[in-house]
Amino acid sequence: MAPEPVPTVQQLLAFYLEAGVDCALADEPVDRLAEPDSATIAAPRETAPQKLVREMPVAAPSVSRSEIAAAPEAAIASARETARTAPSLEALRALLENFDGCALKRTATQLVFCDGNPQARIMFVGEAPGRDEDIEGRPFVGRSGKLLDRMIAAIGLDRSKAYIANVIPWRPPGNRTPTPQETQICLPFIQRQIELVNPDVLVTLGNPSTQTLLSTREGIMKTRGKWFDYDTGTRTIRAIATFHPAYLLRSPSYKRMSWQDLRAIAKELEKAISPSSSG
Repeated sequence: MAPEPVPTVQQLLAFYLEAGVDCALADEPVDRLAEPDSATIAAPRETAPQKLVREMPVAAPSVSRSEIAAAPEAAIASARETARTAPSLEALRALLENFDGCALKRTATQLVFCDGNPQARIMFVGEAPGRDEDIEGRPFVGRSGKLLDRMIAAIGLDRSKAYIANVIPWRPPGNRTPTPQETQICLPFIQRQIELVNPDVLVTLGNPSTQTLLSTREGIMKTRGKWFDYDTGTRTIRAIATFHPAYLLRSPSYKRMSWQDLRAIAKELEKAISPSSSG
């Protein structure tokens, strides 16, 4: 097996910047709360990493943050403009595949766009893919996906009659919580996805997707089971929040509340089929 190539200084600096490193550790501990010493300010001691970087030859020019990734504001603006131009779900997926404004794309295995039927009258939206989803390229697989399948089956549906997606289409490293910036960058894409699917009922799964899409700061315990009006700009969709399947696996005692939410969803779907029957 051939040895892996040694990264250049430029590549190392790019990696550190993407990872969020903004300072270097010195050889000795530093009390950053102490009053600054004038002698230290005048002649700071060179650390070993600084000396190593200074002595290493650099074949390429230095890399600025703007060259590694767009500023968050610019990335959000770019995402809005890009998502707005998608005339179809297929076009939106292609645009996401080529979108480089979100750093999560660099650490994920692949894009996790959707599963189910694009013509479905009900759409489920979670937060972000996990390990299994990252491997398979489909949302809600593994244990949480199997539970979601049972939840959908409880109201007489399956994946061929539902559409499933996430707010974040790339797996965060180590399944960490997406940052607010990452969420805001990805938000225009899921908003456009909802608009293109145009379901009768939108179901947000868990607290993060509920707060992001339904513009509420209340926790899932207060929002679950309540109906919201989700405005796409061209139509108002009935939306409801319920527990994320992963949460129900950890806290099975809340499955009873989830069943109540599912019954309310089933009734709303029936109303959408025969609006006159409710009069």
